[in-house]
Amino acid sequence: MEKSQLTQLIFSFSAAEKREARKFLESPFFNQRRDVVQLFDWFCENETPEKTAAKRHLFGAVPVDDQELRLRMTYLHRLLERYIAQKEMDADDTAVRLQLATGYRKRGLAPQFERVRKGLEKTLANNPLRDAQYHDWQYRLHWESHQLFHVRNPTDLGHLQAASAAADVAYLALKIRLICLLAAHQTLYSGGQTAAWEAEVIAFAEKNFAHEHPAIETYLHCYRMLRHPEDASHFREFKRLLLADTGTFASEEMHGLFIWAINYCVRRLNAGEKLYFREVFDLYKPGLESGYLLENGVLPRFTYHNVVAVGLQTGDLEWVHQFIHQYKNSLEKPYRESAFHFNLARLEFFKKNYGSVLDFLQKANYRDVLVNLATKTLLLKTYYELDEHDLLQAHLDAMQNYISRKRVLGYHRTNYLNIIRYAGKLLSVNFSSKRDLEKLREAVAAEEHLSEKSGF
Repeated sequence: MEKSQLTQLIFSFSAAEKREARKFLESPFFNQRRDVVQLFDWFCENETPEKTAAKRHLFGAVPVDDQELRLRMTYLHRLLERYIAQKEMDADDTAVRLQLATGYRKRGLAPQFERVRKGLEKTLANNPLRDAQYHDWQYRLHWESHQLFHVRNPTDLGHLQAASAAADVAYLALKIRLICLLAAHQTLYSGGQTAAWEAEVIAFAEKNFAHEHPAIETYLHCYRMLRHPEDASHFREFKRLLLADTGTFASEEMHGLFIWAINYCVRRLNAGEKLYFREVFDLYKPGLESGYLLENGVLPRFTYHNVVAVGLQTGDLEWVHQFIHQYKNSLEKPYRESAFHFNLARLEFFKKNYGSVLDFLQKANYRDVLVNLATKTLLLKTYYELDEHDLLQAHLDAMQNYISRKRVLGYHRTNYLNIIRYAGKLLSVNFSSKRDLEKLREAVAAEEHLSEKSGF
C-alpha cells in the first residue's frame, strides 16, 4: 500500500492540508460516506500503511474481500483529487469570478452578470500582470459578455472584436514562451529541429505586437538571446527588461526568465568570458531579493553554491558572507548544514584563512557526490597552500579511490581525475626549471575537462 497513488498523495499533504482535506471529506456536498473519512484518518495516523490493518480498522473482525478495501480507497482517492482541484481553483480569485460570470450568463441574470463583469474589468485594469494569462482572462470576459449581450443587440460586435484581439495576444505570448522553452532545451541538449513556422511566428509578432505588449516584447528579446547567443546585445536588452520588473509576469514565469538569463551567462563564462561574472551577479541579487529564484520557498542547493562562486569572483565578500547566513534556512533540510559549512569554507579560502577552511570542512557530512568532490577539491587546494605535501599526497590517493568507488560518470569523472593528476604533477614539478613549469602550464591550458585551471 505504501506505493499506491492514494498513499503517495496523502503523504504529500502538509499538516494544514490534512486538516483542510478532512473538512472537505466531511462536507455532505462532496461526500456522504463515513467510511471514507475513517479510511483517510487511518492513513494519516499510519506512516507504513498495511492492507490487513486497514481492513481491520474499517471492518473489524468481519472477513471481507480485498476488493472492498480497494473500492473505498478509490472513493477516497477521487475525493482527494477533487479537493486538490478545488484548492487550486479557489487560489485563483479571477478564475472563480469568471466562472461566476459564466453561471450568471447561463441563467440569463444580466444585472448580476454586469456587476461581476465590471468588478473583473476593474481588477484586471489595476493588476500589473500583462502575461498570456491576463490576456486569456480578457478573452474569456469579453466572450462571456458577447454571449449574453449579442442576443439583445446583434449588431454590436464590440465584445466579439475585443475577445478576438485578446485571444491573439494570449496565443502569441504563450506560443513564443514555448518557442523559447524549446530553444533553451536545444541549447542544453542536442537533438530536435526548429519548427518550420517558428520564423513566421516571430516575424508576425515583431511586426504587429512587440511595441504594444510587454510580455511579447520580453519574450522576443529572450528568443533572440537563445537563438543568437553570439550577439550580446540581445542578452543585454532582455536583462534590462527583467531588471525593470514592472510586474508583467507572475512569479513562476519570472523564475523561468531569470534562469534562462543566468544560464546564458554561465555558457559565456564557460567560454572564458570573465566579464559575465558581474552580469550574472547582477541577476542573482534581484532574483533572490524578489524570491524569483526560490522554488516554493526553497532555494535549490546548487543555486546556493553558484551564487557564492559568482560573489567570490566579483569580490563582493561581505555580501557573500551575508548571503550564506541569510539563505541557510531556505535550503532543503537534508543538505542545509553541509552546504552552509562548505560555502563558509570557500569564503575563508578566498580570504586565505586556511585554518578556518579546515574547521568548516570538518563540520558536515556531504551526502551529494558532486558536492563531496568539490569539498575534496577545496581541501586539496588548502593542503597545497599550507605546504602540507604529505597530507596532500594521501588526500589525492583517497580522492582517487573515492571516484573509483562512486563511479562518477562523464565529464565529472574526467574533470576530477584530471584535477588529481595535475595536483600530483604540482608536487613533483621542478619549480626552478622554467621549461618544466611552462610545459605544465601548456598542458593545463590545453586540457578540455579541468574546472580548476586557474588554480594551477
